[in-house]
Amino acid sequence: MPKPRVYLGFDFGMQHIGVASGQSLTHTATPLAVLKAHDGIPEWETIRALIQEFQPSALIVGIPLHMNGTEQELTFAARKFAHRLQARFKLPIHTVDERLTTQAARRHPPNDPLDSLAAKVILEDWLHQQK
Repeated sequence: MPKPRVYLGFDFGMQHIGVASGQSLTHTATPLAVLKAHDGIPEWETIRALIQEFQPSALIVGIPLHMNGTEQELTFAARKFAHRLQARFKLPIHTVDERLTTQAARRHPPNDPLDSLAAKVILEDWLHQQK
C-alpha cells in the first residue's frame, strides 16, 4: 500500500493566514494554526518550521474570487503569496478556488480559529478533487 502523502493548506489573508495539514489516505485535514501577517507577509520562519515538521509533498493555497468567478485585489495578493512559498521552499504549489470556504468553516464547531478552519476546508476541497 502506498504511503499517504501529507499536505499543508493555507487560507491567505493580509493580517492572518490559516494553516491546516491533511493527507491523501483519508482525504481529511486538521486545522493547525493561524499565523500573523503584516500586509500579507507572514513570519516565514514559522512556515519553515511547519514544513520541517510535517514534510509535505505540496502546499495548497486558497485563491479568493468574487462569487461570479472574477478576480479581486486579494486574489493577486494570494497568488503572490503562493509564488513566494514556491520560491522559498521549492515545493509544488497548488491553488484552489476558495469561494464559500469561510461560510463552510463557520458551520464547524468553534473549537478552532476561523482562519485555520477555512484552511482545513480549502485543503479538503483540494484533496477531494484529487480522488
